[in-house]
Amino acid sequence: MRIRRLPCLLVFALAALAGTAAHAACESGLAERMHAKLHPKRKLDESLAACKPWPAYPGRSIVVLPLVNGLANDARKTLDLEVLVIQRPDNGNTERDTVLARLYQPEALEEDAIRIQDIRIDTARYVLSPEARAFGLRVRYNGSSRANPYASETLRLYVPQGARLRQVLDEVVIDRDSGEWDTQCNGRFEQLRTLLSVSHMRSEGFADLTLSRNLTQSRAQVQEDGHCNEKALPPRYDSVVLHYDGERYRVPKSLRSP
Repeated sequence: MRIRRLPCLLVFALAALAGTAAHAACESGLAERMHAKLHPKRKLDESLAACKPWPAYPGRSIVVLPLVNGLANDARKTLDLEVLVIQRPDNGNTERDTVLARLYQPEALEEDAIRIQDIRIDTARYVLSPEARAFGLRVRYNGSSRANPYASETLRLYVPQGARLRQVLDEVVIDRDSGEWDTQCNGRFEQLRTLLSVSHMRSEGFADLTLSRNLTQSRAQVQEDGHCNEKALPPRYDSVVLHYDGERYRVPKSLRSP
């Protein structure tokens, strides 16, 4: 009897990417207040809104407002993004929340067969220069096809510059799980995992970024006895260095989000 299952390479990876998507940090109402203040006539996708304190700067929070684009329809959803750095008062008076820097990005995200699962703010130590500390925006996607399973996570980086934000790293695929199979056993599967680190080397004043990537592939095939046998191929490792050109990091086409 054949074993009908999603091969194990994807089971745990997709489960991890499909975890709880709700971003609890916005429960304080910060996203809703910023939305009412800045875009009262636009529809906010509350399920994807993200908020997070920025530990490097006491009292500051980062807020992401996904605004449903007027061109969206049932088959294709397009989102504009308003990305904000907020200074919050020590006394907790929410009326005194102040926007320090912002960036409005029209049609920043879209989905059709590949759905946007959640948006998360990354406040890791992205120190690009003595004067520039970045924060990240991670977007997780999830496909709806059982025969062609797909899940991914992408990363963008932003740097405050006066009253505005600059996106210095375009959307790069960090993690990906994909495959193609007959929904019974036979198929091919792939898992990509990436570690981003800030280098000591610099280009045009900003630190280089190193992407250390681990690619694992597997094959699954029904055996003569009816059992499904999965075989992992030797992992492949590579490293890509991104250089800053004075405006943003140059990203090879192969690393960009499709």
